Amino acid sequence: MLSVFDYGPPAPCPAPFNLAAHVLGRAAARPDRLALSVLSEHASEDWSFAALETAVRGTGTGLLQAGLAPGQILLMRLGNTVDFPIAYLGAIAAGLVPVPTSTQLTAAETARMIADLAPAAILRDPDVACADHPRQITLEALRAMRALPACDWAMGDPERLAYVVYTSGTSGKPRAVAHAHRAIWARRMMVDGWYGLTPDDRLCHAGAFNWTYTLGTGLMDPWTLGATALIPAPGTETAALPGLLRAHRATIFAAAPGVYRRLLQTGEALDLPDLRHGLCAGEKLSRPLHRRWTEATGTELYEAYGMSECSTFISSSPAHPARGEALGQPQTGRRVAILGDEGPVPQGEPGIIAAHRGDPGLMLGYLNAPEETEARMRGEWFLTGDLGAMAVDGQISYLGRNDDMMNAGGYRVSPLEVEAVLNAHPGITQAGVTDIEVRQDARIIVAFYTGPAELDESALSAYVRDKLARYKQPRAYVHLPALPAGANGKLLRRALRAHFKAQDP
Repeated sequence: MLSVFDYGPPAPCPAPFNLAAHVLGRAAARPDRLALSVLSEHASEDWSFAALETAVRGTGTGLLQAGLAPGQILLMRLGNTVDFPIAYLGAIAAGLVPVPTSTQLTAAETARMIADLAPAAILRDPDVACADHPRQITLEALRAMRALPACDWAMGDPERLAYVVYTSGTSGKPRAVAHAHRAIWARRMMVDGWYGLTPDDRLCHAGAFNWTYTLGTGLMDPWTLGATALIPAPGTETAALPGLLRAHRATIFAAAPGVYRRLLQTGEALDLPDLRHGLCAGEKLSRPLHRRWTEATGTELYEAYGMSECSTFISSSPAHPARGEALGQPQTGRRVAILGDEGPVPQGEPGIIAAHRGDPGLMLGYLNAPEETEARMRGEWFLTGDLGAMAVDGQISYLGRNDDMMNAGGYRVSPLEVEAVLNAHPGITQAGVTDIEVRQDARIIVAFYTGPAELDESALSAYVRDKLARYKQPRAYVHLPALPAGANGKLLRRALRAHFKAQDP
């Protein structure tokens, strides 16, 4: 048997369609129900579904009144506050195309995005770094829009562009990933295939508002069902999370593996009587960490695998727990294969994890980069770049990257992007970058370089500070007489790790 999972297609997306209208489709039936609570140790900021819909649709009206037109792109440079999802959904409600971005990006990085996107405007918190642009809509102006009359939902073809997210491309240049309105419809497959989510759940996500993992799993998916989203306030310490989960009766908790690891290290009691289970994504969950969480809390952890181009499409769930070291299985409605050079490989053999190009959650493509989009396709399949193996029951084990992409705290980072910054340093002849596991479940980005002399590490850290987002910055630097290379002179990044073993991270 070949490594192909196909239990039939999902229900087709309705037409006409609007992503934001779908997310808030239960608001009219549950106007007074708690949609969002921003949690802190002393108080909480609460939003009912009625208040949330009013703010979103008023923002849509305000953006149109500001002279913006449906289809135009808006770069979002907003902080880790509720303003972020309101502006995001408000733009989509009105037919505009938001581009959510991390606050960690530098002005130099946003300048490249602006050149790439040609946005009509920037939604701007003055405390968030951003390059110059002639049209900026301030946070104060966005908040004032919430009181305006509700905009009409901009209904249309579910295949049209809805939003754009950035991911590091294998070329070293971050790529703009264009998604259709139908992407939110595809997320319905996660409800049973990963979350085990019901309308009565209270899902707490530990991430920031402006992280796409939080935006989808922590906010939009619960709202789509009419469930309650709980988000810790900015600056909440890890040690405070157990108390917040207890006080606000969270039934599901979602976070990256690093958060679970830090929770277990705090020494805080993990007695969480209302918690049914946890959700984990962003990087591979190790078995020891999974086991320690289960032993400490008496609850399960369900892992999901995905990427910016296709969100999460392989997962374990209450209905289908992972077996052994496996990630889980493709969600019902997905078509997934493990590919070799000649197509799907026999079950049990390794190959590249691939999603069918007809998956409703798959990107429209990389914006303004059709050749790079097509390079990720092989016939009817989208290539993830990750290696896996499929068992006879459809469960898939993750076997690592098929390229040199790095994982830094749940963010995928191209070594080429980091190397390009370092290679411009006058004291560096050549740089090579890779990620290294310094202890169980903890990886850091390490830069190796050649040059006339060893450079001061603090000076190198200062050099990259305003050129790379913090999660892209190396945490250690190693001077070498030469970087490892193959017979053709190509840098062997994976061989760099052997040169770090004697170093102190």
